[in-house]
Amino acid sequence: MSAFTQLTSRTVVLRERNIDTDQIIPARFLTTTQRKGLGRHAFSDWRALPDGSPDPAFPFNRPENAGAKILVAGRNFGCGSSREHAPWALADLGLRAVVSSEIADIFRSNALKNGLLPIVLDTAIVDELLEQPGLELHIDVATRSVTLPDGRRFAFPLDAFARTCLLEGVDQLGYLLRQDTAIARFEAQRFNAQQHTNVELQHAR
Repeated sequence: MSAFTQLTSRTVVLRERNIDTDQIIPARFLTTTQRKGLGRHAFSDWRALPDGSPDPAFPFNRPENAGAKILVAGRNFGCGSSREHAPWALADLGLRAVVSSEIADIFRSNALKNGLLPIVLDTAIVDELLEQPGLELHIDVATRSVTLPDGRRFAFPLDAFARTCLLEGVDQLGYLLRQDTAIARFEAQRFNAQQHTNVELQHAR
């Protein structure tokens, strides 16, 4: 997982509300544990016409949205089942952040574990972004802020641990493994303290 410190990108917009994880990545694509390649199945049921050809009107099929790394979506994004494949698919699609006025808790947790930043902003701000597809936003993880082209800056919630993992480019396990020296030192100190206590108890008898 690469470090996520700052990002400047155009947005791609999905105005629909209540986009659930089955719409993000349909259940028929959950048979794999490989993340690579899932992006081509993201929003699969929306991206194609009845004859199977790409729908030219769907935002992720439009050439002007190629390379966009920020998705702006309607309220209650990521609701539904807890499949981790959903953030995997979005990340493989090239996204680094999702902006909405409400993001489902389980999806938010899974996204952060996989380096995808869920950003919740006030409804009025998100409604404005939904009406301006392709707007260039600047995201700063360290300051937990999003800046619009006109200079307005808005803070978003992000807990300290998730922020640290994003900035350092590690998941939860990676963070723990980086603490290996400190953990070993703690265990040694604890062992020595227990040995000292045992000696004192023996003398007290």
